[in-house]
Amino acid sequence: MIHVVATITLKPGVRAGFLEAFARLTPLVRAEEGCIEYGATVDEPTGMDVQQLAGEDAVVVVEKWASTAALEAHLAAPHMDAYRQETADMTTGVTLLVLKPA
Repeated sequence: MIHVVATITLKPGVRAGFLEAFARLTPLVRAEEGCIEYGATVDEPTGMDVQQLAGEDAVVVVEKWASTAALEAHLAAPHMDAYRQETADMTTGVTLLVLKPA
């Protein structure tokens, strides 16, 4: 099993529209073979000194996959290509952490 934390940086002011597109994508991804968890998250400010915020122009996707092969198949899925095309004008970058249990 692997864990993925994808931080998507957005152009200012487009987060609501991006999240609408992401909501349409989510059921398709959750139906993929090997998908255990997949969801968009945004900051929940707590005031904790150690908290690092992603920012108003970011969405962090928290994912869990059965294997690296399942993640690779997900990234190559046709609905992911369509989603990337739909949101291309909204995003400025993506960073990906791919982690395994210690």
